[in-house]
This record gives sequence, C-alpha cells and structure tokens, in this order.
Amino acid sequence: MKTSAERLAVLGCAGIVAASVAGCGSVTDAVKGDGDKAITMGTTALTNSLDPAVAYDAGSWLLMRNTFQSLLSYPAASSAPTPDAAESCSFGTGDATEYRCTLKSGLKFSNGHALTAADVVFSVQRTLKINDPNGPAGLLSSIKSVEAPNDTEVVFRLGQPDATLPAKLAGPAGAIIDQEVYPADKALPNDKQIGSGPYKIDSVEAMAKGGPAKVVLSPNDKYTGEARLRNKKFTLRYFDKPADLKAALDSGEVDLADNSLEPNTAAQILTDQQGGRTDLRVVEGDSNDTRYLVFNTKDATAGNVAVRQAAAQLVDRKALARDVFARTVQPLYSMVPAGVTGHTTAFFDRYGDQDVAKAKAILTTAKVQTPVKLTLTWSRSRAEAAEAETLKKQLEAGGLFQITVQQEPDWDTYKKGWNEGKYQLYTIGWFADYPDPDNYVAPLIVEGGSYHHGWDDPQISQKLVPDTLKQTDRAAAGGSYAQIQNIVATNAPLIPLFQNKAFFTSRSNITGVESTVDTTGFFRFWEIGRSGK
Repeated sequence: MKTSAERLAVLGCAGIVAASVAGCGSVTDAVKGDGDKAITMGTTALTNSLDPAVAYDAGSWLLMRNTFQSLLSYPAASSAPTPDAAESCSFGTGDATEYRCTLKSGLKFSNGHALTAADVVFSVQRTLKINDPNGPAGLLSSIKSVEAPNDTEVVFRLGQPDATLPAKLAGPAGAIIDQEVYPADKALPNDKQIGSGPYKIDSVEAMAKGGPAKVVLSPNDKYTGEARLRNKKFTLRYFDKPADLKAALDSGEVDLADNSLEPNTAAQILTDQQGGRTDLRVVEGDSNDTRYLVFNTKDATAGNVAVRQAAAQLVDRKALARDVFARTVQPLYSMVPAGVTGHTTAFFDRYGDQDVAKAKAILTTAKVQTPVKLTLTWSRSRAEAAEAETLKKQLEAGGLFQITVQQEPDWDTYKKGWNEGKYQLYTIGWFADYPDPDNYVAPLIVEGGSYHHGWDDPQISQKLVPDTLKQTDRAAAGGSYAQIQNIVATNAPLIPLFQNKAFFTSRSNITGVESTVDTTGFFRFWEIGRSGK
C-alpha cells in the first residue's frame, strides 16, 4: 500500500478534470471514434492479489480503484471524499463514533446482482475477519460494528473516534464486493473478482512466479456512476523491471507508463520531448508518494537512538534527489509530504544538511564505537541499486558507519523479512491510502507501524493520534501532527528521504493523462483515450 498543493474542493465540468466529476456523464457516454484497440498501461508495481480483503499495495489498488466502488471516492482535484456508491454519508454524533451512509438506488455489480447495504456490511466484516497480515484490515480497525437496518442504510459504530473513516472507506479498503460470490473467510482468485466500478475484469494472465502479468478490462455496462469512459477497453500490464517497461513503451506494446520508469530515463524523455526528439511525452504532476529509510529498533545496533540520530545527520536528500533520481523527486524532511495538511520540516529543523562533525558528536556523546556496522537491505527501487549504494556512501562519510548493502529481489520475501524483523536497515516506499496526515503517521509510526520498525511512543499512540482522530475538521489537527513529527525526528525510527514527483510517460496519441495525475492517488483509467493520430 502503498502520495502537493491543497486541492480544490471539486472542479466544475469546464475544468481540466471535467470528465471525472459529478454531472459530467456516465459510462454510457463512452467516447466516440477511438477505435476498439485497448489502451495498454504498464507499471512495475507488482502485486499478487486483487481481492480487496488481502490486497494492500500500489499494484493492486491501481486496478481496484477502477473496478470496484466504495461508499465514497475522491474526485479529481478533490481534497475531501465525496459520495460514490452512497447517496450521502455523515457522522451521526459529535465525537466521530457513529457514521451513517445511505446508498444510491439501482446499484448493481458487473454480474447483474443488486448491490445492497448487506453487501457493504459483508465486505467490511469479511476484511476484518480475514485480517490478512499484509492486507488493509488495519485501516478499518476502528469499526466496532457495522449493520444494515435496511437495503439502503449502513451504520458504522466505532470503538473510538475516527474522523478519517470517510477517507479510509473512499479507497479499496472500502471496496464493496458481492456477498453471493466471495467466500467469507478466504481470498477469491484474481480472475474471479467482481465489482461495480466503471470497468470489469475480462481476463487475468498470471506471471510464472505468481501474481498477474496482464489484466484485460472492459466497460461495466451495469455501472451507473459518474465516470465517463474515453476508451472501449483498457489493459494493465505488470513488469518486473523499469527497463522492461521502457522497452515495451519503445516497441509500442504499451501506450503509457505510470511513475515506474527509472528516474534518469523519465528525465531524458522529458528533455527529448522538449527538444522535439521523441514520439513520447511526459506529464509531470504532483504526487504524495514518499520513501523512507527504516530501522529495526529491536536490533541491538539499530535500536540505539544515537545510531539513528547520527544516520539522520548524515543523509543527504538533496544529493539523492539530484544525482540518483534526476530531480524526479524532491527532498522530504517530514513524515507528511508537502501539500498535505500537517506537513512540516521537522527533520531539517533538527538535523539540517549533512554534517559529519555533528554525527560524530552524537555517537561520541553516546559512547558508541565506530564504525557502526549495519546491513542495508533493499528490494525494489526506481533507481535500482544506485539508491542503496548512494545511501551507503552518505552514511559512511567520515568513517562513522560501515554499511553492507544487500538486495532481496523477491518482494514477498522482502515483506516477510521486515514483518519478522530480519533486517537492520531497509528502504521502503509509502503509497498513500488517502490524502490525510493520519495516513502518514498512524500506519507508519504507531506500535511499530506497517513496516515493523518496533518503535512506539505512548504520547503519540495513546494521546496525540487519538486526539487528531476526534477532529472532523482535519485542518484543526495540524498542531498535533507537528508535535508528532518533532517526536519522530528526535527518535528517528525511520527517516523520510524524498517525495516523488509524478512522471507519467505516454505515446503522443494518448490523451487524458493530465486529467488524472494528481495527489489523490487515484489513477482514473476512464480518462485515457486515443486521438487517432
């Protein structure tokens, strides 16, 4: 699971993202004249499962946001979730402990089955029951009970206040599934997935090592929502390496690529485009995807706060962004990225730029013997090994650290490794579930977080985070998030490295990419068309 300026509430139909907002048409208004050839998109965000109860990564959510509906969703350029399958939703009490939704009438899944409040209840209860260790159940953990008084009403009662519940329900964690199709206690195969979103899955081609390699989608003729499809078929292809994706883009096997290309490649394409030397074009936009250097604080060495503070003093984000990622990222000094309420510069305020002398003083004061020996493990990076090797060089400045770099190429093994505390130091990206500061704090910090760094601060987990979740006015919680980030910067269980910029590359005849690249994290397949050139 895996994202910059505050978004407008909702742009009108005359705006740049007109085709995706309310009142701008439905699937029945499919674009005319783009032919029957599928639009093919490539990504290196590999995944294994497309079942909402167990899927919790960028590769699955990219597809699920286009094939499932949730009660709410984020329209393009929106800073707040708005009703999707729901007609309306609201907190029923002043303390954010009861949330009620009324469904729209006439909703159906792609198989023709009616979508009712009972399906919503089943979907939520199933995710919580399966409780997959790498799944999204944690996002719904505040739900104490959910019930359907009738076919159109859903009532969520929460164990504690959770003002972020609407945002959580607006993503694939809140995907509504057909209770007549899905087993209550296990995942459904990828090629059997049924949703009520703009697209339905026609076929899934699996990779030899598991997980989808290619998913073919077509318009869901039972869909009655607001999206207007600008293509008649959409294919998503998963690639193991950025170089494989670039080769497919060059050969015409794919029409566009998400933010998966190797940074220097994306930057060169943009330069060539500006010089008129390529048929490819790059859409550069905002992103609130972030990346961190994570410590296993249960480890004897990485568990020493002085070691972590010294490392934070040695990381050079500017060099990383400039020399490794060709300025396709921007330095990040905050758990919360720029453009999201609660963003600060806590790590810069505490550590400033790279300073070997200050790092040495931290270790000397704590009587830590140097060089500090750590193993840095990585699995996937758009910059491949260059990212880890550059971090190694930065940490070894002044001879204070001795870093051994190792790659775990298998993503599932990597996830299992951090879950089991096998790594001392490792790099990981965070793809926002929803654009709210809580999503960069609670899942990453509280009780060791999703990446199992093992650190927890009672003031954060027991007071500050619960206090922020009482604030239905999310801007009002900014002061608490600043306080949280100061505590995190002091203890450095993980170090924010950078915030991605979005570089989506496409062939020149592909249209609509500009309309769907924004900081909501939702890439809307239905916006993409072909000009016929």
